[in-house]
Amino acid sequence: MTDPKILTTADGIPVGDNQNSLTAGERGPVLMQDFHLMEKLAHFNRERIPERVVHAKGAAAFGKFTVTQDITRYSKAKVFAEIGQETPVLLRFSTVGGEKGSADAERDPRGFAVKFYTEEGNWDLAGNNTPVFFIRDPLKFPDFVHTQKRNPQTNCKDANAMWDFWSLSPESLHQVTILFSDRGTPKTYRHMNGYGSHTFSLINAQGERFWCKFQFKTIQGIENFTAEEAIRIKGEDPDHATRDLFEAIASENYPQWRVCIQIMTEAQAANHPDNPFDLTKVWKHSEYPLIDVGILELNRNPQNYFAEVEQSAFSPSNVVPGISFSPDKVLQARIISYPDAQRYRIGANYQQLPVNQPKCPVMHYQRDGAMALGNNAGNTPNYEPNSNEDTPKENCVYAEPALNLGHVKADRYDHRPGNDDYTQAGELYRLMKPDQQERLIQNIVGSLSQARSDLQMRQLCHFFRADMNYGQRVAEGLGIEIDPSMISKST
Repeated sequence: MTDPKILTTADGIPVGDNQNSLTAGERGPVLMQDFHLMEKLAHFNRERIPERVVHAKGAAAFGKFTVTQDITRYSKAKVFAEIGQETPVLLRFSTVGGEKGSADAERDPRGFAVKFYTEEGNWDLAGNNTPVFFIRDPLKFPDFVHTQKRNPQTNCKDANAMWDFWSLSPESLHQVTILFSDRGTPKTYRHMNGYGSHTFSLINAQGERFWCKFQFKTIQGIENFTAEEAIRIKGEDPDHATRDLFEAIASENYPQWRVCIQIMTEAQAANHPDNPFDLTKVWKHSEYPLIDVGILELNRNPQNYFAEVEQSAFSPSNVVPGISFSPDKVLQARIISYPDAQRYRIGANYQQLPVNQPKCPVMHYQRDGAMALGNNAGNTPNYEPNSNEDTPKENCVYAEPALNLGHVKADRYDHRPGNDDYTQAGELYRLMKPDQQERLIQNIVGSLSQARSDLQMRQLCHFFRADMNYGQRVAEGLGIEIDPSMISKST
């Protein structure tokens, strides 16, 4: 085994000289056979992954969520199961509109994305430091973000684009008011609240659904910069909030937030004066008071920024049993767009990276793709349903109750009961001329004969249900004797 202190290539080959390239003579050209040089340069060219389109500049830390109050009447999620229970978390803060090298003190919303590593899988709450947002329809998200980026001609930030969009989008006024208030320039990441912003749903053990908003109240107190202070700190230390978070945790001054929820019943939602799923509006605390759930504490800094922060991936689609979605239109779009962005940015197997990997067993039928780690599920089937008893199967215990959308209910409706899958197949068989039927039978027998006998018998039942002659001829071709009386009983 190679000494762990010996420098090697990525393939584990010991390196004898890491100071000098291989050349033809002391002053000669570099040789192509210097594979160590080629590997270093090629990897260097690929060290950057695409930055996030939004939330590119960020800082993160690890910690824990501790349950302090019983909310099992609202949710069966195991993350809330017992008072005193602890769940490891990753919390990433960010600015929204700026690039990766932009200043922490920009006037901008701040991302507040939490990954809970629960025993039932990862739960991501990818929110902001504001309870609302600029849009209520996801179709406008790319347009809005374009106004916050650089002008395509000047490559500078464009106030005309911002105010043109906002002035034509009155639904943005609530968030614009927050953005240009003191809260638009938080002093540090530790001194601001976090919000799930969207309406989610909680589901209890009885299958009852409650609408819910998540809030994180800073125990450090809210502190903000004035506009003048923000401009000054941008010049003095553009990474001030990133540095502050790291140094606070390094000095064991662990930041904490109260984790709270607001609850609205389905009946209350039906009679609410506003659309309770509108991302541009809040639920009044006087009507839907905060309910304490627990404490979130950050107590460990990343060891490597790229591995644990840049490669971290959050998506609102990551919910666990007992926590689910709502008809919020923007949330519905983010459920699709966020994991799609991560697959583009990091790769198809981004969930296998250590920072994104669940702490519980993972069993599915997704295979291959760039950077599939481990043994890629070995020799197990990569499809379902299958006949293997040892492969993962669905469990109806985790099925959600139907989501009432007024005139219809959103549910996973079984497409098989009540559907006749045999009549038209039988009619097609009977329309065929004798020579066509013969070729059909030969083709099926040629393929089905290579399958296991139990699969042959299962498939024969389908042929018989479509047409007795169809099934009988396939059975004869396979050399299987079928008792006619058993056929009539089974069909």
